[in-house]
Amino acid sequence: MRADLVPDGLWERVAPLLPSVAERRHRYPGRLRVPDRAALAGVMYVLRTGVAWRDVPAETVGCSGVTAWRRLRDWTEAGVWPRLHAALLAELRQADLLDLDDCAIDGSHVRALKGGSRRGPSPVDRARPGSKHHVIVDRHGTPLAVTLTGGNRHDVTQLLPLLDAVPPIRGLRGRPRRKPQRLYADRGYDYDKYRRRLWKRGIKPMIARRGVAHGSGLGKVRWVVERAFAWLHQFKRLRIRYERRADLHQGFLELACSVICLRRLQQSRRSPGQ
Repeated sequence: MRADLVPDGLWERVAPLLPSVAERRHRYPGRLRVPDRAALAGVMYVLRTGVAWRDVPAETVGCSGVTAWRRLRDWTEAGVWPRLHAALLAELRQADLLDLDDCAIDGSHVRALKGGSRRGPSPVDRARPGSKHHVIVDRHGTPLAVTLTGGNRHDVTQLLPLLDAVPPIRGLRGRPRRKPQRLYADRGYDYDKYRRRLWKRGIKPMIARRGVAHGSGLGKVRWVVERAFAWLHQFKRLRIRYERRADLHQGFLELACSVICLRRLQQSRRSPGQ
């Protein structure tokens, strides 16, 4: 198994979250189960390279593509990825690496080459079938939550669902943190109805106005969400949606967010300035 696919830091956080497996039978035990770490390496290989499941090199990864897909399915249905992401966000907050006062939100189109739910005609890609990634990030661009919709869904429809998807972020004494003080967004979210809903939640909307010349200064804070999309789309499997099952693509998104959080945590520990 390639050690770079599943480093020790990632495996130490994933292993306690995996569902338990029934013990092998003494009589007719069947084929020996592939280790979970090797299966996770297969999942990470597909996430990073974007290859088809059938093209996963079992000799190098230590697991066939079919087995890796089955584990991804089982772990996604067991809710492993949201819990992993929440645990890493808590570690970041404990290390004072999260700034939840200012958050930013945006959406990004991707093509959807196969069937399945949460896909629709993309208005920016000649009505070709597509999906949208919606993400909310903190002041540093750390992804707090991510959702998947059809390509024809308006960005503003995911404003409140994204806020609701942010997990209770622990890590410090006191009540867990779930919402920002200020939320930055572009003109696509400029609707008074949603501004009022944000105010009711105690969140100050920092949303650009349509019809107003550029230069409001909001981009000085909001640019981090664009960088977060660049981080996510470094994982080639997320550049184009190949999964028919929306929950599996959502699982890939949440796993990628967890890897981004882990990188930020590890980089801060290696930095002499921290």
